[in-house]
Amino acid sequence: MSKYSREDIIRIAEEENVKFIRLQFTDILGTIKNVEIPLSQLGKALDNKMMFDGSSIEGFVRIEESDMYLYPDLDTWVVFPWTAEKGKVARLICDIYNPDGTPFEGDPRNNLKRVLKEMEELGFTDFNLGPEPEFFLFKLDQNGEPTLELNDNGGYFDLAPTDLGENCRRDIVLELEEMGFEVEASHHEVAPGQHEIDFKYADAIKACDDIQTFKLVVKTIARKHGLHATFMPKPLFGVAGSGMHCNLSLFKNGKNAFFDTKGELQLSEVAYQFIAGVIKHATNFTAVTNPTVNSYKRLVPGYEAPCYVAWSAQNRSPLIRIPASRGLSTRIEVRSVDPSANPYLAMAVLLKSGLDGIKNNLKAPAPVDRNIYVMNKQEREEAGIIDLPATLFHALGNLKSDEVMVNALGDHILEHFLEAKEIEWDMFRTQVHPWEREQYLSIY
Repeated sequence: MSKYSREDIIRIAEEENVKFIRLQFTDILGTIKNVEIPLSQLGKALDNKMMFDGSSIEGFVRIEESDMYLYPDLDTWVVFPWTAEKGKVARLICDIYNPDGTPFEGDPRNNLKRVLKEMEELGFTDFNLGPEPEFFLFKLDQNGEPTLELNDNGGYFDLAPTDLGENCRRDIVLELEEMGFEVEASHHEVAPGQHEIDFKYADAIKACDDIQTFKLVVKTIARKHGLHATFMPKPLFGVAGSGMHCNLSLFKNGKNAFFDTKGELQLSEVAYQFIAGVIKHATNFTAVTNPTVNSYKRLVPGYEAPCYVAWSAQNRSPLIRIPASRGLSTRIEVRSVDPSANPYLAMAVLLKSGLDGIKNNLKAPAPVDRNIYVMNKQEREEAGIIDLPATLFHALGNLKSDEVMVNALGDHILEHFLEAKEIEWDMFRTQVHPWEREQYLSIY
C-alpha cells in the first residue's frame, strides 16, 4: 500500500507550514534537478499537470520536442527538516512523462522500472539494494569555495579528537533519521577526511531515491559546518578513493532467491547464475558504474578498490564479495561502483547483467580466495582473472560492444550518455595537466 495519499500530502503541507515544494528528478549524468513550486501549485502537481522544459536538461530532448510532464511519486514526500526558518520546503521525486502520457525513455528512473518489469517476468518480485556510499569532507575557504584542506587526519573507525568530522557526520545522521532513513552505521573511512554512512537496504527504486536524497543531505549539512562534501571517486592522490559498494539480492514472494541451505556456501543456483552474469558483463558496465575520468584513478591496485574481475566469499580484493550473513540477508556485494554513478542507471546495468546470467543459465567461475593484489599477471591469467577497464575511453568502447548493456540503457539514454562521456574524455585527453609540465618542461 502507498504510504501517502493526495489528501495526506495536502494536509501535512498545511500542518507543517510548508511554503515550497521541490519536484525533483535526476538527469542522465546523475545530477539532481528540481522545479520548485509554491504551495498554491501543489494540487496541480499532484494531478500530474506540472510541465517543464526538457530541452534544458542534459540528455533529455531537443528544443522542438521540449515539453515534459512531472509525475510525482507520492511515497517520496518528505519535508526537509533544516528549512524551518521562513516556512518549510518539501520534496517529491518525480518520473518524467511525454505529453501523450507515455513514460519518457530518457528518464533514468523510468528506465530502471523497465528493467525491473523484465525481472518480474522471470518470476522475481523484488530487487533489493543496500548501498554504502563514501565521501570526503574538505574545508571551505573564506569565500565559501571548497579547498583541498582536510578537516581531520583520522583513519578507519577512528574516534574524536582525531576524527574532527564526527560532529558533522552525527548531524547528517540525525537529519537522515528525521527524514525517515534507517541508518545502520556511520564511521570514519580509511583515508583522512573520508567518511561512510550506511542505511538500510530497500527495493531498488527506493534505494536509488535514497542515494540521491542522501547526497543532498550530506552536502547541505556539511556546508552548515563550514565543510564541502564531495562524492568524487578519487579527490586525492596516494590515499583510498570513495566507493559505493552495492549489496544486491533478489526476492521471490518474500523469500531470498539467493539463499539455499543445501547449496554450496548456502547460495542458490540463482545466486551463482547472477554472479556469473555480473562477471560476464563487468568490463562492459563499468562505464556506467564508474562514469567519470576520475573514476579510473580509484580503480588501481593498492587502495582497496577492486580492479580485477573475480568473486570470493573470503576476501575483499575481487569485484564481487559474498558477505557472511545468510537467510534473508544473503546477498552479493559489487565493490567496483563509485558514488559518481547515476544510481538508477547503475542498478539497471547490474540487474540486467544478473538476469542475463539467470536466463542463460551461466556458470560462475571458481571463486578466487587469494589476495589478488599480490598475484602477478601470469597467476591472474592462469586463474582466469581479467582487469577492469583502465580508462573511461576503454570503458565506453566496451559498453557500446555489449548488446545486453545497450538494452539495459535503451537507445535514448545510451546515445546521450555516450555523447556526454566522449566529450568528457576528449576534454581530458587534450588538456595539458600539471604532472606533464612537472615531468617534461625542464627536461625537454
